[in-house]
Amino acid sequence: MATIPPLHPIRLATSPDQAHESHRQSSSPISPTSMSSPSNHSPKQYAIYHHYPSRTAVASRETVEAAQPRTSSVRSIIRELSAEFIGTMLFMIVGLGVNCQSTLTSSSQVSSTPKGNYATVSLAWGTGLALGAWVSSGISGGHLNPAVTLVQAIFRGFSWKKVPGYMLAQVLGACVGAALIYANYHIAINIYEGGIILCLVTPELIAIVIQADYMTNALCFYNEALGTFLLVFVVLAVTDKRNGAVPGFIVPLALFMVLLSASASIGSQTGFALNPARDLGPRLLCWFVGYGRDVWNYRAQYWLYAPIMGPFVGGLVAATIYDLLLYPSEGNILYSYYHRLRKDPVEAAENGVSNTVG
Repeated sequence: MATIPPLHPIRLATSPDQAHESHRQSSSPISPTSMSSPSNHSPKQYAIYHHYPSRTAVASRETVEAAQPRTSSVRSIIRELSAEFIGTMLFMIVGLGVNCQSTLTSSSQVSSTPKGNYATVSLAWGTGLALGAWVSSGISGGHLNPAVTLVQAIFRGFSWKKVPGYMLAQVLGACVGAALIYANYHIAINIYEGGIILCLVTPELIAIVIQADYMTNALCFYNEALGTFLLVFVVLAVTDKRNGAVPGFIVPLALFMVLLSASASIGSQTGFALNPARDLGPRLLCWFVGYGRDVWNYRAQYWLYAPIMGPFVGGLVAATIYDLLLYPSEGNILYSYYHRLRKDPVEAAENGVSNTVG
């Protein structure tokens, strides 16, 4: 009769199926043995060996398992921030590139014939946004815009911990994109105005947005807020699963259409930034390469309240109206907040919220 080593506790199984089940539960090796008795031959039986790992092995495994989620999380965050950085950079390369080409080639010293107009500028900016979104949307969501990131955090549950990193990546991506375009066109820029172009003296902007001379500061703010309202409202609509959301790979096409529409309809008066990073990143680059303090001081800090504050306000207004009128009550932060105040004033008071609704 075959013997079973008495080194470990064993359990006998009378069929391969039972042995397989026991093996699955214990994750231990299975070794068949032939069991018989002098008077009666029993079927082949399987000895299931249970291996008990040492404390050191258990501790090492627990350490590895504890480290894996953290490593995976860090890797995921790096990928998301990189996607926002690269997506915004590509967006700026295409958009600022067409600005430079259409503006610089309007000079006979640079080109015998112009190589662009407002139509090509509008098309290129829309295309740049679509390309940036296609590159990044599957990894980071393809925000590419601090105003969109803020809306996602307030109204769609996007993690607030990620907001600063996303916004920084977007601004840096825009700055690097502007630097790459400046490096490509710096000779033509020198020819165009005999040195560094002061973007602020010409309506045909190259790097940063500028308003028409007849525009008041308040109207500039309103123009940027209105354009961003259109952009964010469409973004919320095409990503709303209960409002016929388009497939994910179609969203960049929708972004192309909405930016093209905004630039063609209300973009000429301010340069249609519609994105704080689109102005702040290139503006930083202009300052770095020697444009001077006029980059920041022009027209009573126009850059702060029009291309930066305007998009934030326009995006928040768009999300508020969309959620109040179109977004389903389930998952609607405004709906939840209202009913928390109406139905549970005690809990609201404990949370420091005054029941002033109704």
